[in-house]
Amino acid sequence: MRSAMAPSQGSRMLSKDDANYKLHFRMINEQQVEDITIDFFYKPHTITLLTFTVISIMYFAFARDDGDSDNNLRVGLLLVGSFFLVISVLAFPNGPFTRPHPAIWRMVFGLSVLYFLFLVFLIFLNWDQVKALLYWLDPNLRYATREADVMEYAVNCHVITWERILSHFDIFAFGHFWGWAMKALLIRSYGLCWSISITWELTELFFMHLLPNFAECWWDQIILDILLCNGGGIWLGMTVCHFLEMRTYHWASIKDIHTTTGKLKRAVLQFTPASWTYVRWFDPKSSFQRVAGIYLFMIVWQLTELNTFFLKHIFVFQASHSLSWCRILFIGIITAPTVRQYYAYLTDTQCKRVGTQCWVFGAIAFLEALACIKFGQELFSKTQVLYVVLWLLCLAFITFLCLYGMVWYEQNYSKKLKNIADFDDSTLIDPYDHIPQTAKAERNSSSNSTSSRRRKGGSGKNKTINGTSGKK
Repeated sequence: MRSAMAPSQGSRMLSKDDANYKLHFRMINEQQVEDITIDFFYKPHTITLLTFTVISIMYFAFARDDGDSDNNLRVGLLLVGSFFLVISVLAFPNGPFTRPHPAIWRMVFGLSVLYFLFLVFLIFLNWDQVKALLYWLDPNLRYATREADVMEYAVNCHVITWERILSHFDIFAFGHFWGWAMKALLIRSYGLCWSISITWELTELFFMHLLPNFAECWWDQIILDILLCNGGGIWLGMTVCHFLEMRTYHWASIKDIHTTTGKLKRAVLQFTPASWTYVRWFDPKSSFQRVAGIYLFMIVWQLTELNTFFLKHIFVFQASHSLSWCRILFIGIITAPTVRQYYAYLTDTQCKRVGTQCWVFGAIAFLEALACIKFGQELFSKTQVLYVVLWLLCLAFITFLCLYGMVWYEQNYSKKLKNIADFDDSTLIDPYDHIPQTAKAERNSSSNSTSSRRRKGGSGKNKTINGTSGKK
């Protein structure tokens, strides 16, 4: 009887490779919090949330006046979204980040799912229904005009004066600078940031026949945009990245800090990263799949940027409208876990699928583009197919140049990079320090079982730097 049951029990046990795979996927999709110091903030509180939810529904259902049908719809939709976020906190994964609290990133993922479902709903409406929906959200949109209809672009480019140059340093110039600083913090690669920055200016040129506001004077596009605003933002973001890479991350419990100032400082630092990942998008032995993944990354990035301009042009609202800047802020927030998950999928051979936030982000980007195409058929009927093909070819060429430049840099400065990597190993925390001890045991058993296979593949000590493998 015992021998007959043994195979059945063994079949239910995960293989060591499967355990290793689940461990790597959990690191980007369900990051755990280690060294919890205040238990109250990390307990589930499911009964408390259920009680709060029921009482809230009872209050809004019976205590408020339901005579205004328009207000009923607004309150109903608002509560549907709010309670969906409550369910998100209970059921959705943490994602790759745990600061300042995993519940916040669960709600971010919940908001992205809500936006995804809204886009699916929007696609099945007709144009009259879409306009009625927009006017219901904001009646002032009835009188909105396109910026391209009231402004002129790329006029008198030969006239270059200090007064005219300084007039371009407005809130949008600061938005370019600050936006690229944030993008550099997410991408963490000079080569990739500069490639995306330059290809975006080329994207504006290739789509200028559809969006007149893409037309810019040469000095505005090259000097102000690429060099000053974008370049300055990239430099600032990468400087912060290098500073965070060189830090030693040892977090003290707030219970062990006895001064009020120290406790306040530790509370503020809870909103900073728990660790910092050393990023290496390319290496001299990059496979074709990895290069193709970088190419896809650049296309989706450009598509997301294009959606920003096509959405406000087709649905007629200006850049200063809340629909525009709220979407930009929201996309910026969900981009952070998306880039982390996609990087792990692209560079970690043990990560076999993309994270959930990355999947939803990709779906949102393509659904936004699909909505623009459906409701902007008159605009897209003027598309010059040759320009789109040339745009894709330029992206491929610049991706290749980016790869070649990074490989050349690493081959010529490999010793310096190796020293930096060794320093990171000695100062940065192990990424597995954020996972439970049981998972660490799984990782250790998996690494022990695969040590013989590593020796067959090549000599030397194998090391792991924040989810990416390489040889020391």
